[in-house]
Amino acid sequence: MKLAIGSDFVGYPLKEGLEPSLVRRGIEIMDYGTDSDDPCDYPIFARRVAEAVASGECDLGILICGTGIGMSIAANKVPGIRCALCHNIFTARLARQHNNANILAMGAHVVSLPHAEQIVTAWLDAQYEKGRHEPRLQMIAEMQT
Repeated sequence: MKLAIGSDFVGYPLKEGLEPSLVRRGIEIMDYGTDSDDPCDYPIFARRVAEAVASGECDLGILICGTGIGMSIAANKVPGIRCALCHNIFTARLARQHNNANILAMGAHVVSLPHAEQIVTAWLDAQYEKGRHEPRLQMIAEMQT
């Protein structure tokens, strides 16, 4: 699996902290920045990650800013993206099972590294259930045209 990851300067330490656990899972990481804690604008990195996932260059993506809100709003502007802002294991699991979320957004001011690792694990391990969820995702896809 190839995973796109990106953050702004606030999310940078959490992004860097997550990468080793992803590598241990055998995931190929494509880091779309930022590469420091110098102030920068989160939409740049949200777009890079979202476009990599939407194009198929990467299978899934993770975005991190202070709250995750800005990243999720920006990523969801890219057609084909279903970015879910999750700050707990339950919502991360359901984001994949029910919504087939292809990007996970988190907030570095909201979750610690150990908690973020648990959220990412739940999200990655969950499988899309299809079935009753398919018509809803189709409705969402139609809204993007």
